[in-house]
Amino acid sequence: VTYYFIRHPFFTERKGIYGDTSFTPYQDNMRRFTLLNKGALLLCTLLDWHPDIMHCHDWTCGLLPYLLTISDDPLFKHTKSMMTIHNLAYQGDFSRLDILGCDIPPTKEMFSGYGPTKRANMLKTGLIYADRLTTVSPTYAKEIQTKQYGCSLEDLLSSRADVLDGIINGIDYDEWSPEKDAFTSHHFSSRNLEGKALLKAELQEEFGLVVDPKIPLFSMISRLADQKGFVELLEGSPCALEQMLSSVPMQMIIVGTGDSQIENQLQELGNTYDNLSVNILFSNRAAHRLEAGSDFFLMPSRYEPCGLNQLYSLRYGTIPVARKTGGLADTIIDLDENPEDGTGILFEAMSGHAILDAVKRALSWWDKGPMTMQAIRSRSMQCDYSWQRSAALYRELYISSIRGK
Repeated sequence: VTYYFIRHPFFTERKGIYGDTSFTPYQDNMRRFTLLNKGALLLCTLLDWHPDIMHCHDWTCGLLPYLLTISDDPLFKHTKSMMTIHNLAYQGDFSRLDILGCDIPPTKEMFSGYGPTKRANMLKTGLIYADRLTTVSPTYAKEIQTKQYGCSLEDLLSSRADVLDGIINGIDYDEWSPEKDAFTSHHFSSRNLEGKALLKAELQEEFGLVVDPKIPLFSMISRLADQKGFVELLEGSPCALEQMLSSVPMQMIIVGTGDSQIENQLQELGNTYDNLSVNILFSNRAAHRLEAGSDFFLMPSRYEPCGLNQLYSLRYGTIPVARKTGGLADTIIDLDENPEDGTGILFEAMSGHAILDAVKRALSWWDKGPMTMQAIRSRSMQCDYSWQRSAALYRELYISSIRGK
């Protein structure tokens, strides 16, 4: 695969991609990403290369399907476009004045709102003009056609449902491999799980917890944000997390950064409960080690377009406990509903009580004994969520799009 990069002294020499280190978006992002969209077409012209299909990801490439549509360059006469939504909440919404300096013929479909509130919406533009639409899970493809998840674009997406597909993201099976993970001191497989038990003991010691194989170890690696379920975990007194830690025999390791209020509340609980380790940081090493050595992985997300951590968890035989939404619903088979094929625990209600109940359900499977847990882990580790699988599905869509089907 050949990669091309666009470099510009005013638009690309920044600390971040979308914003500075304080997560504040750059004020000129409309112009910056218009450069990316125009640059992609210009590159093809300079190379005299006729692409069969241009695959655009998120709002940052939302203008490209429109630019292809209005282009009179014969090079792009037969070029198709595909628009992939990774998270509908991020739409590239800008003042209508921002588009004036971008040298793009405006179209009414490009805008959202009316009168003084009218704004240019880059994602919406791409969703209207792309030949094919995809998102990162079948369930999320359905959810975004509803008012609850549609972020004001549900009517548009419903009108294009016939060209909207959901394909689960893949994970790198070379990097995320229990048999050869570069970040773990012990390795294991679905046939021999001894290394996982040794890694659990290492984690318990490393994170200041009692080293005991009989105590189930939960972990969370997450952006500390409302979307990830922390409001529901932490609201009330005692909150759901406190109730878990005080009434259920378990340990919990939380690793992540984000909202300062959530960080502070978690740290207070970490100072109170000996069976909770709170770590305000992000570390790829810690992520690998926690996925490999934990017994359970908690993902109480309000919404999750695809989710990756549950895929890592399945890969390492770490049982996911997650809300039944988006990609979580598509990749986890509930143990209580399907004991023979189950790979995790799913719950539907978005509340602290529902999260606590799901954790208790997970522990009821733990109580069935090591043989039961080993069977679940081995089954989970044999799931295929590699990029090879996802790429094959995208290839089918590329071919059907090019053929006009």
